[in-house]
Amino acid sequence: MAREPRGKYYEDMNVGDVYPTGQRTVTATDIVNFACLTGDFNEVHSNHEFVKNTEHGEPIAHGPLVYAICGGLSYATGNSEGTLLALLGIDNWRMLKTVKHGDTIFMEEEVTAKRLTSKPGRGVITFDRRIINQRGEIVHTMTANKLYKCREG
Repeated sequence: MAREPRGKYYEDMNVGDVYPTGQRTVTATDIVNFACLTGDFNEVHSNHEFVKNTEHGEPIAHGPLVYAICGGLSYATGNSEGTLLALLGIDNWRMLKTVKHGDTIFMEEEVTAKRLTSKPGRGVITFDRRIINQRGEIVHTMTANKLYKCREG
């Protein structure tokens, strides 16, 4: 028996809507595992002695790690479950502040534009994304374009 997707359809989201995610604490294990997964052992992420003499003082999270964590947090909202067809692109990604182990982050996605595609049953939604830490500081910003199903084909 087919069930109705839990996610939001194109028609369910409107310009100005803001969708916050849950929160997640970034751990030292996350940083090490991401370095192992990607092979990015840049010293700002992996060398405690090196970073002692930098403004960071300790290893920092990889920018793409922060992005990936927020991708998971976004999925966990259920907003895209069964209705998202594709991530079309990320534009204007800015890393404004570092994220370290022990920082707790979440993301807000604000609908800033939407348009139907030439193929029936599909629409593109543009989101301004803000990744925010436990101090209320915006650490990353970006614009995401996602392709969603429409309720009506």
